[in-house]
Amino acid sequence: MSRWKFFGRTPALLFLGVVLAFARTDLQAQDFELAEATIDDVHSALESGEITCENVVMQYLQRIALSHHQRPRLNAIAQTNPHAITEARHLDSLTASGVPAGPLHCIPVLVKDQIETRDMPTTYGSVLFEDFVPGRNATIVDRLKTAGAIILAKTNMGEFASRYVGSHFGVIRNAYDRTRNPSGSSGGTGAGVAANLGMVGIGEDTGGSIRGPAAVHALVGLRPTLELVSRFGMMPANPTTDTMGPMTRTVTDAAILLDAIAGYDPNDPVTAASVGHVPDSYTDALDSDGLAGARIGVIRDPMDRRIGTNMEGFRQVRTRVDAAIADLRGLGAVVVDHVRIEGIREVNEVFALNSYETEEATDAYLAQHHHAPYRTLASILLTGRVNPWRASGMARLLGKTTRDPGYLEYIQKRDRIRQNVLKAMADQELDALVYATFDHPPTRIAEDVETNPRPRDNYGLGDNRLLSPLTGFPAVTVPAGFTPEGLPVGIEFMGRAFTEAMLLRFAYAYEQGTNHRRPPRLGG
Repeated sequence: MSRWKFFGRTPALLFLGVVLAFARTDLQAQDFELAEATIDDVHSALESGEITCENVVMQYLQRIALSHHQRPRLNAIAQTNPHAITEARHLDSLTASGVPAGPLHCIPVLVKDQIETRDMPTTYGSVLFEDFVPGRNATIVDRLKTAGAIILAKTNMGEFASRYVGSHFGVIRNAYDRTRNPSGSSGGTGAGVAANLGMVGIGEDTGGSIRGPAAVHALVGLRPTLELVSRFGMMPANPTTDTMGPMTRTVTDAAILLDAIAGYDPNDPVTAASVGHVPDSYTDALDSDGLAGARIGVIRDPMDRRIGTNMEGFRQVRTRVDAAIADLRGLGAVVVDHVRIEGIREVNEVFALNSYETEEATDAYLAQHHHAPYRTLASILLTGRVNPWRASGMARLLGKTTRDPGYLEYIQKRDRIRQNVLKAMADQELDALVYATFDHPPTRIAEDVETNPRPRDNYGLGDNRLLSPLTGFPAVTVPAGFTPEGLPVGIEFMGRAFTEAMLLRFAYAYEQGTNHRRPPRLGG
C-alpha cells in the first residue's frame, strides 16, 4: 500500500476533514467566486484584499475533495500537493509586502502526472510507479514555481500517455457527460480544469493530448511549436512530436501560462531553436479585432478515415463548424474555404507509422533514475500489470529503433506532408488553417475498457489532431459551442512554426466574439 494518499484509496469525506482542519481561513467569510475565475480575477482580488492565497488554495482543495465524493467519479486528480497550503501562506506574506512572486503569483496549477515533481509521486498513470518520487522537478515545473504558481495537484492520465485509462486509478470521465471519454492522454487535466478543480493546467501533446481533452471540455488548449517548451523531466513517447503546453478556460490565461514556460533550456537542446522567437509577452498580441484582415484557410476533409459524413455526430459537429466559419467572417477574417492539401487524408496513417522512437527514448529516460522501480519498457510490460489495451499497443513498439528502414519511410512521408501544408498556405497566402479538432463528439466509455485489449469504444472518432504534431507546427483549440446533447466542440487554428502569438490573437478574437465557454453541470 502506498504511503501517499491517492484519491482511489482515500475516502473523500476524510480528506475534506483533513483539509478543513488545517485551514486557518474561514471559507465562508469571503465571497470571491472561484468557479471560472481567471488569473487576472485572482490577482485583482488578492490586491484588493478580498481574498488570500490560502483561501484560494483551500477552496480548490475543497472542490477536489467534493468531486471525489461524486458518482460516477470524475477521476481527474491523482494526488494533491501536501505543501500547497504552506506555499500559499508564504505567497500571502509576499502579497502583504507588496512584492508578488511573479506573473503566476498564487495561481493553482494542475500538472499531468507524466511530468516530474520533486516532492510528489510521478506515476505515468501506472500502478507500477505509484511510489516513484523522481527527486527533481521538470524544467516546466521549476519555471511555473519561479513565476509564483502553486502546483496544486497532479492529474490522472492515460497509462504511459495514451487514452484515458490507467492501472493506477481506473477511468477518467468527461466532465460534461461522465458516460463519455474525456479524450486523452491529458484527460485528467482537461476534466480538472473544466470542472474548476484548478485554475489552469499543463498537458502533454504527442499526437493531440492537449488539444483533444481541451476540445471536449470547452477549454483552450495550445500545442506549441516543438522547439518552444522544454521537455526535460517528462517521460517521452515520441521525442520528435512530444511537447507540453497550456490547458485553460480562457485564451488570456493560456498566453500568460505560455509566457512562463516558453524558451531555451540547456537540458533540452532542441529548444535552442526558440531563441529569437519568444516575444516579451504573448499577451501583447491579444486583440478583440485580431481577426480583421486575417486570411484563414478552412480544411473540410476529415483526416480520420473511420468518419462517415452521414454520421449524426459528424453532422452535429459540422453544424458548429459552419457557424464558426460564419463567425470568423463576421469578425473580419478573409475565409478561404475548402482548402485542398495533398495527402491530407493520409495524415493519421502516416503519424501511426512512427513506432520506432518509443523504446529507445523510454529506456534512456528511465536510465536517468537509478531508483525507478522499472528501468526498461520491456520490464514494464513483463509485469503483466499495465492496462490490457495499453500493454497491447506498447508491445508492438518493442525491438524497434530509429535505425530501422521503416523509420526513414516515416520521415520521408512526414516531411512530404509538411511541405504540402506549407505550399498550400503559400499558394493561397494563408496566415493560418482552421478545422474541427474532432469531427465527432466524444464516444461512450466501453464497460470493458479496463479489461479488454480491444474495447469497442470508437475512441478518438473523427480525430484531426495529428496534422500539428506531424508538421511540428503550433495549434490552438478554442471552444466553438455545443452539440444538442451539450457536448463541447472545438475548432483549431494551426500556423507555421513559432506563430503562437498570432494564433493566440486569432483565438482571442474568436473567443471574445462568440463567448462559447460554459462550465459543466455539477456532477457532469
